[in-house]
Amino acid sequence: MPRRPVSRRDVWIPAAQDVACLPVPGRPRALSVPGFTVGGVAELRTGKGETMTTLQNRPNTALLVIDVQNGVVTGNHERDAVVANVASLVQKARREQVPVVWIQHSDEGLPRGSEGWQIVPELAPGGAEPLVEKNYGDSFEDTTLETVLAGLGVGRLVVTGAQTDACIRSTLHGALARGYDATLVSDAHTTEDQTAWGAPPPDKVIAHTNLYWTYQTAPGRTAGTVKTDDVDFAGTS
Repeated sequence: MPRRPVSRRDVWIPAAQDVACLPVPGRPRALSVPGFTVGGVAELRTGKGETMTTLQNRPNTALLVIDVQNGVVTGNHERDAVVANVASLVQKARREQVPVVWIQHSDEGLPRGSEGWQIVPELAPGGAEPLVEKNYGDSFEDTTLETVLAGLGVGRLVVTGAQTDACIRSTLHGALARGYDATLVSDAHTTEDQTAWGAPPPDKVIAHTNLYWTYQTAPGRTAGTVKTDDVDFAGTS
């Protein structure tokens, strides 16, 4: 299967895992998740305040901030605007006593402890806020994230960060496959320019990810997208 060169920042997901199908003009079809039969979008809509996670006794929501690090987001599409949106969501979550969980990536090109590995200066994890270190695209893979979320009683994730076409997508799919509700904040994630390797421009990558995740469904779980200003930690948006 064709693959782009592996970024120093993230681990790439084969395209077949995250390509949206568009069979009906004007309205994308819901994506399928391997191993599941997937229904239409309307089947999983709930009233405000409800979650549909398949995890037991996990009624809470957490804000997930993925890889907003110097060496990851420098030069990315609309970097400053995205970081500002993430910062505003962190502040909102803290005001509403919603857990903020930080994810920090390292690999050979992004060594732990280096300047590039550091979280951007505009953001500062709180002393009591969990910080999960990872080495793979999926934030759950070989990390303590599931243990952290279980301890917080979290079954719904509001996802932000970078890179859109690697760790964001991988974590979204990883969360949904593990039974979580997963909402992507459409204007609070970003990626780098990979057009030299045949990828679409970063704004198109972001737009496409927002498009297909808006219509993503799985039995007993909700997905979807929401803008920063419309995030409701107590509800389903």
